[in-house]
Amino acid sequence: PRADLGKLQGFEEGARKPVAMVDGKPFFGAKAYKDSKVCNMMTVSELHKRYHNTTGIVFSSMYPGCIAETALFREKRSWFRKAFPWFMKYVTGGYVGEQEAGERLAQVIDDPICSKSGVYWSWNGGAQQVGRWSEDGKPKGAGGSGGEIFENEQSDAVRDAPTARKMWDYSVEAVGLSEKEMYKKMDPEY
Repeated sequence: PRADLGKLQGFEEGARKPVAMVDGKPFFGAKAYKDSKVCNMMTVSELHKRYHNTTGIVFSSMYPGCIAETALFREKRSWFRKAFPWFMKYVTGGYVGEQEAGERLAQVIDDPICSKSGVYWSWNGGAQQVGRWSEDGKPKGAGGSGGEIFENEQSDAVRDAPTARKMWDYSVEAVGLSEKEMYKKMDPEY
């Protein structure tokens, strides 16, 4: 399924049972994951727009690659939990191990190249290549691992400014933040 926030009906209805999804529809795990990624990226973009110029804080999002061997798929059948990492390594090439994903996160936090705010960082590793075995018995040319960091383009859904503002407002309400608790030095141009 594709991420689809709809008109944020689920948030508008308070995001409480029986409402399970942002768009107000019944719960669907794979879609919930994708919707949450869009909402997280919108939140980071809103933080950048609202506070970067007045605080100097760098707000960024990132795609580390497909980390296929975590507990994310714990509710899937065991054959899927075994096949999916293999498929991502040797067919799509999007696989990245947990260690490398952590290193990528550290790079976004610490590397001077990543000091630009409002950026969606990605790496141009070996994705979209079919894996091959090297002479030492290790896979080569497979996986989203390796490569150089670059500024990626956010999806249309993430760049939807009116929806991002509404999502921000609903989120503030959902967590119970008062005006008094909100940081006041917002960018005057926002």
